[in-house]
Amino acid sequence: MYSQTTQSICVTVRPVYLEDQSSPAESHYVWAYQVHIENQSDRTVQLRSRFWQITDALGRTQEVRGEGVVGEQPVLRPGDSFDYTSGTPLTTPSGIMMGAYTMETETGDHFDIAIPAFSLDSPHQSVRLN
Repeated sequence: MYSQTTQSICVTVRPVYLEDQSSPAESHYVWAYQVHIENQSDRTVQLRSRFWQITDALGRTQEVRGEGVVGEQPVLRPGDSFDYTSGTPLTTPSGIMMGAYTMETETGDHFDIAIPAFSLDSPHQSVRLN
Protein backbone atom coordinates (compact mmCIF):
# COMPACT_ATOMS: atom_id res chain seq x y z
CA MET A 1 0.00 0.00 0.00
CA TYR A 2 1.04 3.56 -0.66
CA SER A 3 -0.12 6.50 1.48
CA GLN A 4 0.33 10.26 1.49
CA THR A 5 -1.28 13.01 3.55
CA THR A 6 -1.78 16.56 2.28
CA GLN A 7 -3.55 19.21 4.39
CA SER A 8 -4.88 16.45 6.68
CA ILE A 9 -6.45 14.49 3.80
CA CYS A 10 -4.89 11.01 3.62
CA VAL A 11 -4.90 9.08 0.33
CA THR A 12 -4.01 5.38 0.39
CA VAL A 13 -3.71 3.31 -2.80
CA ARG A 14 -3.40 -0.44 -3.23
CA PRO A 15 -2.66 -1.62 -6.80
CA VAL A 16 -3.58 -5.18 -7.84
CA TYR A 17 -2.43 -6.87 -11.05
CA LEU A 18 -5.36 -8.50 -12.87
CA GLU A 19 -3.97 -11.67 -14.43
CA ASP A 20 -7.39 -12.76 -15.73
CA GLN A 21 -7.87 -9.52 -17.69
CA SER A 22 -4.29 -9.34 -18.98
CA SER A 23 -2.82 -10.91 -22.10
CA PRO A 24 1.00 -10.74 -21.98
CA ALA A 25 1.29 -12.39 -25.42
CA GLU A 26 -0.57 -9.35 -26.80
CA SER A 27 1.29 -6.79 -24.64
CA HIS A 28 -1.87 -6.07 -22.65
CA TYR A 29 -1.49 -5.76 -18.87
CA VAL A 30 -4.27 -4.58 -16.56
CA TRP A 31 -4.27 -3.33 -12.96
CA ALA A 32 -7.01 -2.35 -10.56
CA TYR A 33 -6.23 0.17 -7.87
CA GLN A 34 -8.20 0.59 -4.68
CA VAL A 35 -8.24 4.11 -3.26
CA HIS A 36 -9.12 5.15 0.29
CA ILE A 37 -9.49 8.90 0.96
CA GLU A 38 -9.81 9.96 4.60
CA ASN A 39 -10.58 13.46 5.85
CA GLN A 40 -8.49 13.87 8.99
CA SER A 41 -9.04 17.64 9.05
CA ASP A 42 -11.60 19.71 10.94
CA ARG A 43 -13.33 21.02 7.80
CA THR A 44 -15.73 19.55 5.25
CA VAL A 45 -14.30 19.11 1.75
CA GLN A 46 -15.57 17.89 -1.59
CA LEU A 47 -13.50 16.07 -4.20
CA ARG A 48 -14.05 18.05 -7.39
CA SER A 49 -11.55 16.67 -9.93
CA ARG A 50 -8.70 14.27 -10.52
CA PHE A 51 -5.38 14.29 -12.34
CA TRP A 52 -3.39 11.14 -13.09
CA GLN A 53 0.01 10.71 -14.66
CA ILE A 54 0.55 7.14 -15.86
CA THR A 55 4.02 6.10 -17.04
CA ASP A 56 4.80 2.72 -18.58
CA ALA A 57 8.07 0.78 -18.39
CA LEU A 58 9.36 2.52 -21.54
CA GLY A 59 8.86 5.98 -20.04
CA ARG A 60 5.80 6.83 -22.13
CA THR A 61 3.46 9.04 -20.13
CA GLN A 62 -0.24 9.75 -20.46
CA GLU A 63 -2.27 12.20 -18.42
CA VAL A 64 -5.88 11.79 -17.37
CA ARG A 65 -7.98 14.66 -16.05
CA GLY A 66 -11.64 14.71 -15.18
CA GLU A 67 -14.39 15.64 -12.79
CA GLY A 68 -14.70 13.60 -9.62
CA VAL A 69 -13.87 9.91 -9.38
CA VAL A 70 -15.91 6.98 -10.74
CA GLY A 71 -18.74 9.39 -11.55
CA GLU A 72 -18.89 10.88 -8.05
CA GLN A 73 -17.77 14.06 -6.30
CA PRO A 74 -17.88 12.84 -2.70
CA VAL A 75 -18.32 15.21 0.24
CA LEU A 76 -16.10 14.29 3.18
CA ARG A 77 -16.96 15.71 6.57
CA PRO A 78 -14.31 15.58 9.32
CA GLY A 79 -13.58 11.91 10.02
CA ASP A 80 -15.34 10.66 6.86
CA SER A 81 -13.70 8.46 4.26
CA PHE A 82 -14.48 7.42 0.70
CA ASP A 83 -13.37 4.25 -1.09
CA TYR A 84 -13.42 3.40 -4.76
CA THR A 85 -11.77 1.05 -7.23
CA SER A 86 -10.68 1.86 -10.75
CA GLY A 87 -8.19 0.44 -13.20
CA THR A 88 -5.70 1.05 -15.94
CA PRO A 89 -4.21 -0.96 -18.81
CA LEU A 90 -0.63 -0.73 -20.03
CA THR A 91 1.22 -2.22 -23.00
CA THR A 92 4.25 -2.96 -20.79
CA PRO A 93 4.43 -5.35 -17.80
CA SER A 94 5.10 -2.56 -15.32
CA GLY A 95 4.66 1.16 -14.78
CA ILE A 96 4.00 3.85 -12.23
CA MET A 97 1.08 6.15 -11.45
CA MET A 98 0.78 9.36 -9.45
CA GLY A 99 -1.55 12.30 -9.37
CA ALA A 100 -3.66 14.74 -7.41
CA TYR A 101 -7.24 15.44 -6.41
CA THR A 102 -8.61 18.98 -6.34
CA MET A 103 -10.69 19.53 -3.24
CA GLU A 104 -13.13 22.34 -2.44
CA THR A 105 -13.97 23.63 1.03
CA GLU A 106 -17.41 24.84 2.12
CA THR A 107 -16.18 28.41 1.63
CA GLY A 108 -15.28 27.71 -2.02
CA ASP A 109 -11.50 27.52 -1.57
CA HIS A 110 -9.74 24.97 -3.77
CA PHE A 111 -6.57 23.03 -2.98
CA ASP A 112 -4.80 19.97 -4.37
CA ILE A 113 -3.97 16.85 -2.42
CA ALA A 114 -1.32 14.44 -3.61
CA ILE A 115 -2.03 10.90 -4.70
CA PRO A 116 1.12 8.97 -3.79
CA ALA A 117 3.23 7.52 -6.59
CA PHE A 118 2.60 3.79 -6.77
CA SER A 119 4.16 0.98 -8.72
CA LEU A 120 2.28 -1.17 -11.21
CA ASP A 121 4.09 -4.50 -11.12
CA SER A 122 3.23 -7.76 -12.84
CA PRO A 123 4.86 -11.18 -12.62
CA HIS A 124 5.80 -10.75 -16.29
CA GLN A 125 8.33 -7.98 -15.61
CA SER A 126 11.88 -9.27 -15.70
CA VAL A 127 13.84 -7.74 -12.88
CA ARG A 128 17.33 -6.51 -13.71
CA LEU A 129 19.61 -5.13 -11.06
CA ASN A 130 22.04 -2.44 -12.17
